Amino acid sequence: MGSRKEEVMVTVYTNPNCVQCDTTKRYLDSHNVPYTTVDLSQDQTALDMVLEMGYKSAPVRSEEHTSELQSR
Repeated sequence: MGSRKEEVMVTVYTNPNCVQCDTTKRYLDSHNVPYTTVDLSQDQTALDMVLEMGYKSAPVRSEEHTSELQSR
């Protein structure tokens, strides 16, 4: 019999010189949460997606949850 291990991958959508973005990343770092960053000033597709979701300012954080069956 196995158990499920859930993993969370966090993406932080940021802008340059964004104090709130830096604070969010420091918080994730201090809690050993793995994440990737996407610079909205460099990625028009990501900016369009974030705006379409209704966000007007950075940071925007999204989470993707995955789980896998682990054998004992």
